[in-house]
Formats: sequence, structure tokens, C-alpha cells
Amino acid sequence: MQTIRWPALDPFPWYRRMREEAPVSYDAQRGSWNVFRFEDVKRVLSEYAAFSSNFSGGSGRSDQPLGSSMISTDPPRHRQLRSLVTQAFTPRAVQQLAPRIAGLVDELLAGVARRGRMDIIDDFAYPLPVIVIAELLGTPARDRAQFKEWSDAIVTGAVDTNAGSGDVQQQMGRYFQRLIALRRQEPRDDLISGLLAAEIDGVRLSDVELLGFCVLLLIAGNETTTNLIGNAVLCFHDQPELQERLRSDPALLAPAIEEVLRYRSPVQSMIRFAARDVELAGQPIRRGERVVAWIGSANRDDTQFARADQFLAARVPNQHLAFGHGVHFCLGAPLARLEAHIALTALVDRLPGLRRADDNPLEPMPSTIVYGVKHLPVKFQASGR
Repeated sequence: MQTIRWPALDPFPWYRRMREEAPVSYDAQRGSWNVFRFEDVKRVLSEYAAFSSNFSGGSGRSDQPLGSSMISTDPPRHRQLRSLVTQAFTPRAVQQLAPRIAGLVDELLAGVARRGRMDIIDDFAYPLPVIVIAELLGTPARDRAQFKEWSDAIVTGAVDTNAGSGDVQQQMGRYFQRLIALRRQEPRDDLISGLLAAEIDGVRLSDVELLGFCVLLLIAGNETTTNLIGNAVLCFHDQPELQERLRSDPALLAPAIEEVLRYRSPVQSMIRFAARDVELAGQPIRRGERVVAWIGSANRDDTQFARADQFLAARVPNQHLAFGHGVHFCLGAPLARLEAHIALTALVDRLPGLRRADDNPLEPMPSTIVYGVKHLPVKFQASGR
């Protein structure tokens, strides 16, 4: 038995030790199995008949909307929900956001380019996805700060006001219930109106399922993209020559983003529950037991990735698990990649010499689910643009 003491800022040596010594191990203190090797993590994420995502029992409670979202359901209902949501959240709809994302990036950088200093998280990587998701859902601009507080609360388990994540879900549920009621009376050209209209064989999303998707999109859309951009800047800082390579060869950015996703995965773990008695790497896991799939460890498994502990910007192929695997592969992955590509292109092109502003210790997000830093002060060559 192993007790988890997760080193949040640099978990990677610990991951290596666990892959070698205890690749599937039980943590009695937390009552969960922990899975570290690539193939085992991939199996836990994709084999839904053995490892269920349904942690709520399908309660359908509007005050706990994540329990009825896609992330918490298994097939066949998961396929129905995903098919309905995909009608409104299409790849074409995502790609049409590109001009607006580029405009937001320009606005955010215009305010800092002349200063030669900024905080990548506070000034850029946090507001960008919050604004994108808020506009996509059709929510008022005044509510954006509240969205960030809610999403941080869910992934860390607490907020500054000491409200638990259950309380936060209730607040979010009430907020989106009001907004859904407004859009039902007066549809607009936004995602909520599109989800209300989505239909397959006469079946539509129930109100609680619609609530679940709104909450899920708000959380995943904020946290993943913020940390992807911040983690990319950390990777680029470690290889100063890479920024010049990216500037001279823009085609390198796409594989570099994939390598950021692998090397500093914004999502480090996902939770499943054993749907039946199952054996994994010789360990018997009993029905109902909690299983933590450590994505961040799987993406550093050197049986899958050559020189796994090195950041190789041009790594191809790169079959990482940063967005999950199987039926639960992240629906928002195209949006996260699009935002990151536009944002990082602008940072590389417009902020030459981008690097950390000091050597002060970075403060990690207090979560075993998401991986990133709370603040990231940087400096660069000031520009009059």
C-alpha cells in the first residue's frame, strides 16, 4: 500500500518511482487505487465497462449538475449526450471563433507590450479562455470573474469563501437555470440556445443535462486552456532558443503544443470507479473501488515515449493522453488547441526574449487534477506595437 504525497510543482520524479516500484497501488488513506503506467492508464480511461465514469449514480440533481454531465455518464447514455451536444458544438463552430480569439489576444497584449513585463496567467492566460467561454455561452461580461472563481473552486475543492465544491455547483446550477430559462423564451445566436434546439429522434437534452454541460464547459474550458498556455511558456523558458525556432518556422508550433500537452499535461489525473471486479497489472480491484488514472505519469512513460523526460518540440508521433482516450476524449480539445495556437503565435511573434522575470518559487495550483501555476511573472523586449 502506498500513501499519496503528491509534489504538485514537480511530480515527475515521483511518477517515475511509482511506475517502477508500484505501478498499480492502493492508497488506504484516501481509499483509492492509483495507476501510473501508460498502457494501464489508457485502459482505465477507455474501458468503460470495467472502469465507470458514473460517480453520482445518475442522480439528475439540478444542484449537482456535473453528476448528469457527459463526464459522469457511461455509454449508451454518454453517446446520446455527446451526439446532442455535438450538434451545437461542431468543429466548424469552433473554427469560426478564430477571428474573435485573435482579436482578444491582440487586445490583451496591447495593454502590456509597451511595459516589457506581465504576468502570463493574470494578464493573458486566465482572461482569454474565460472571455471565449463566456461569449460562447452567451453570458454577460460582468460575470466573468465569478466564472473563474467557480471553476477554480471545483478543481481545487475549495474557494476563498470556504464554500465546498458542492456549494459551488449549486451556485452554478442556479445561475445557468436562470440563463436557460431566458434563452428558452428568447433564443439567441449562442451555444445555450443551440443546445436547447438540439434534437435526435425526438430526444432533447433535459434541463439538468444542459446544466451539466454548461458547468463542464465552463470548468474545462477555463482551466485546461489557462494551464496549457502557462505551461507552454514554462517549457519555452527552459529552451530559450526554441522561441527563435518557432518564430522562423511557424509550422513547428503545432507539434510543440502537443509536446507541451504531453510534457506538462494540464490535466494530471482522472477518476473512475470499478464497475465490476477487475484485475489490473496483477492487482485485484473490487467493484465500486475508486481508481485514479495518472495521466501526467502515463505521458512520461519511457516505454511509450523515447526520452520521455525531455521536451522535444518536434516530437512526432506523439500519442499522449492529455485529453483522455476513448469515448470520453475531451470534446473541447479542438477549442483548447485553437486558443493555444493563436495565443502562443502572438506571444512568440510580439514578445521577443520572453522569459521568467525572476527566480522566485512558483506557486502550483493546489490540485491533483489540474497542473499549472497560479502566477507566472515574465519579462520581454518592450514594443511600441
